[in-house]
Amino acid sequence: MKTRITELLGIEHPIVQGGMHFVGLAPLAAAVSEAGGLGIITGLTQKTPELLAREIARARALTDKPIGVNLTFLPTFADPPYPEYIQAIIEGGVRIVETAGRSPEKYLPAMKAAGIKVVHKCTSVRHALKAERIGCDAVSVDGFECGGHPGEDDVPNFILLPRAAEELTIPFIASGGMADGRSLVAALALGAEGVNMGTRFIATKEAPVHENVKQALVAASELDTRLIMRSLKNTERVINNSGVARILEIEKAKGADLTIGDIYDQVAGIYPKVMIDGDMEAGAWSCGMVAGLIHDVPTVKELIDRIMAEAKALIAKRLAGMIA
Repeated sequence: MKTRITELLGIEHPIVQGGMHFVGLAPLAAAVSEAGGLGIITGLTQKTPELLAREIARARALTDKPIGVNLTFLPTFADPPYPEYIQAIIEGGVRIVETAGRSPEKYLPAMKAAGIKVVHKCTSVRHALKAERIGCDAVSVDGFECGGHPGEDDVPNFILLPRAAEELTIPFIASGGMADGRSLVAALALGAEGVNMGTRFIATKEAPVHENVKQALVAASELDTRLIMRSLKNTERVINNSGVARILEIEKAKGADLTIGDIYDQVAGIYPKVMIDGDMEAGAWSCGMVAGLIHDVPTVKELIDRIMAEAKALIAKRLAGMIA
């Protein structure tokens, strides 16, 4: 399948693996790229630029196909050494970066000079237009369904994607609620040039996470996520568990007086406990509503091949038959 995204990124299938903390490691990223999609290493999961360079090298040993790195620009009180991370990306031969969080404008010149294609994650049309203006090559448009941070506008993809198509000239991929061939065909119909899948890729054989996490996603329904930190204007969609229930109780009790300090223990340092140790009740970890569409734990190749076969059958048979 050929779209503007496959052409831009040099990949076979218009399927991108989202950057995910303690999930976007070399084994998963390489498996996605080997299967014809674009695998993404999560940059800040690696505590130093040197560790990121090592993780890129690990992925390079597993695939010679394009891979990307996610680089999330955190609020100003956090200060990772971004120039050094970017240098590690450049020296590792990576030519695709998925940026997220704050605007990447400050760092675009260095990446552009190295021939890097930049795809910025956006939760609104206005942010996507800003990304286009500052020179991003593409954007990932994240609907309200997505795991992690869906923004504060609460616009689902059935509205957000066609609005993005009306406004943007650069290509964009759809993120949030993407799981199968139906998702891909729907996203293409709404104007996207491909899909970004995060939660769905966690439930694969190659995902470097505890088996408890994968089985939790298979068992979950579309009703099993919760929104936290709304009053802090830092909304996050997470899977429901006892740790999240405690967060919601604290938020209700504190009301408008809530500060991040009140829930810090339930949101900070949780990912190693969940993804490595398999403690499903530890606290908040990102999960999309798409969990309701996850019913198995295939290999990455099986999943991508299945998505593409479903998409082609839908286009060539069901939809074409309706026209006939």
